[in-house]
Amino acid sequence: VLLAAAVCTKAGKAIVSRQFVEMTRTRIEGLLAAFPKLMNTGKQHTFVETESVRYVYQPMEKLYMVLITTKNSNILEDLETLRLFSRVIPEYCRALEENEISEHCFDLIFAFDEIVALGYRENVNLAQIRTFTEMDSHEEKVFRAVRETQEREAKAEMRRKAKELQQARRDAERQGKKAPGFGGFGSSAVSGGTTAAMITETIIETEKPKVAPAPTRPAGPSKALKLGAKGKEVDNFVDKLKSEGENIMTSVGKRSTEAAKVLAPPVNMESVHMKIEEKISLTCGRDGGLQNMELHGMIMLHISDEKFARIRLYIENEDKRGVQLQTHPNVDKKLFTAESQIGLKNPEKSFPINSDVGVLKWRLQTTEESFIPLTINCWPSESGNSCDVNIEYELQEESLELNDVIITIPLPSGVGGPVIGEIDGEYRHDSRRNLLEWCLPVIDAKNKSGSLEFSIAGQPNDFFPVHVSFISKKNYCNIQVTKVTQVDGNSPVRFSTETTFLVDKYEIL
Repeated sequence: VLLAAAVCTKAGKAIVSRQFVEMTRTRIEGLLAAFPKLMNTGKQHTFVETESVRYVYQPMEKLYMVLITTKNSNILEDLETLRLFSRVIPEYCRALEENEISEHCFDLIFAFDEIVALGYRENVNLAQIRTFTEMDSHEEKVFRAVRETQEREAKAEMRRKAKELQQARRDAERQGKKAPGFGGFGSSAVSGGTTAAMITETIIETEKPKVAPAPTRPAGPSKALKLGAKGKEVDNFVDKLKSEGENIMTSVGKRSTEAAKVLAPPVNMESVHMKIEEKISLTCGRDGGLQNMELHGMIMLHISDEKFARIRLYIENEDKRGVQLQTHPNVDKKLFTAESQIGLKNPEKSFPINSDVGVLKWRLQTTEESFIPLTINCWPSESGNSCDVNIEYELQEESLELNDVIITIPLPSGVGGPVIGEIDGEYRHDSRRNLLEWCLPVIDAKNKSGSLEFSIAGQPNDFFPVHVSFISKKNYCNIQVTKVTQVDGNSPVRFSTETTFLVDKYEIL
């Protein structure tokens, strides 16, 4: 019978211990404190006996994995059980150190309970233990999928309602009439135009920071429209998921929360504001060679003051890679070709107010290796039953500054965590998805290269495809707005710019 399983220091101090029979704390602490004193140095065996119990142990760097059994227990079976216990610990702990073991003590105890029940070994392997402790639920996945669908529908409905109300207000202002009352707004004596304007502004403003839920109709005829009633349920649900350790991604696009921070409008936004956004899609071979690289960029113009609606943008294009430029159909193409200025075909017309207008877009497609902004070289080599993996990055475009770079390497399942050798930056091991994430806060000309070495059981093909994600406030193609002037009088106009360079797909196959 197995009495207890414990991880202790070489001095006999228990870090985590799981007793499988009724035993007092004093008794288990006494047994573990006596254990180092019973070991004889110079002997090769990994068990030691007293009058009442047998210790079966395995050294793990500065710690011991110890099983305490009765003297008539089958020692061969105990040694096999000990090996399984020793393989479980690296699955949950990055390093075999006291503070790391303490931090993941409950994960280890739950895993120990899957190996032994009431003192007897269960017929399980490492992969089954992981599955049992994760408790993956099909019903939970279905519930989450339904919830996400409901959230998307609510957001789409909110945007549709907001557009309807805004259009109605514009129509009413154009005709010089008060806006008509809308169904569900009640038939009280409040002015319909004022109500419509207030509600429209409320919806539009709530749309900017984050997406608001769909408005719900009130039960009573004379109550105002309620906003966000359904949103509280969604927020509560999202908060619960976050408390359970889930990474919540917003369903608007594929951008991460870090990217959303970078893309947030700057505080000092001028009346004329430009967004310059680029997205890259790149596929490389593991042995070198660029299979395809495609980059799309766009300049979006946002004017918030009507007196700056008739302007011209001066574009500076220093790109030498052969980017294909295309202007908006309403933009004067001849003016752009001759003088690199963006203005409307009809100079008497104005740009739209309070809306993002794409005025210039560009595209670059190439298989030229020298155009790759960040090269990744992943080199796995077999060494007995394990694989030594060396992976390095190098920034080829030194003018760029890449932030929040994450290089994701897939790992084989059921073999525990990777043993990290040398590393520039930090790493995260996601044991649930079998991924190693190499995290680098900044890659620029001063920090243009770095490497990571680790070893783990597996084959070279197990570590591909490697995925890369990053965000940058400098664009790849050097296309900038240098000056903005008014059409009448050619006087300069203050403007603000935000530049974003994002990853759509970046993988090494």
